[in-house]
Amino acid sequence: MSALYNFGMTFPETADIESSTEDYARRFAGPTGAWMLAVQERCLLELASGLGSGLGVLDVGGGHAQVAPPLVKQGHQVTVLGSAAECEDRLKSALDAGTYTFKVGNMIDLPYPDDAFDLVTSFRIATHCTQWEKLISELCRVARQGVIIDYPTSQSVNRIAPWLFEAKKKVEQNTRIWHQFKHADIDAAFEASQFMRTGIRKQFFFPMVVHRILKLRPLSAGLEASARIIGLTRLAGSPVVALFTPTKS
Repeated sequence: MSALYNFGMTFPETADIESSTEDYARRFAGPTGAWMLAVQERCLLELASGLGSGLGVLDVGGGHAQVAPPLVKQGHQVTVLGSAAECEDRLKSALDAGTYTFKVGNMIDLPYPDDAFDLVTSFRIATHCTQWEKLISELCRVARQGVIIDYPTSQSVNRIAPWLFEAKKKVEQNTRIWHQFKHADIDAAFEASQFMRTGIRKQFFFPMVVHRILKLRPLSAGLEASARIIGLTRLAGSPVVALFTPTKS
């Protein structure tokens, strides 16, 4: 999507507008979609639990309502930043008024001072952000204790993703081009802001589009459980959910 003009301001990265729509949410409809989101939620909460309770959290681009609800349920004080007012629509359906804060702003020039939040999260964004290194630097700038992001990695079965793209488009119908990362590239971007990886969870061994095609939650869960038991997920799982914490004093 092109840049968003809002009250005279230009936001150069607005990938979250599409991921905040009901159309995007349909990718996770049904039992299989709910199972995939449950896996992601478990990874998120496991990593966040080590940072303490009652955290002040900024969820950048979180209008998809995949991150804020579980964090609010855990008792954290969550602010969601979106590129447009409509990015709040799904949050309004998922959360009670007053249980979270929503703000419109620029994802790669966050409207907050340094160290403004205990934890900063950003899911479904880096892979669609052309200026992903700038995004990461901003996430780190406003985080006191840690940053948790997700990203797809080419160091996985996802290396065959280009051959699956047409099938993915048929299943999802609104698939966008996305960027796959090497772990070293993500680590380097965080290291530039004096953060280091201190936790990692790999969600699936098989590409998510395979599970969407199967539409059989028990079969997908069984396949992934087997892959996890024999170590395939640890070696080549994707997407990754990773925690980065500051190295600076």
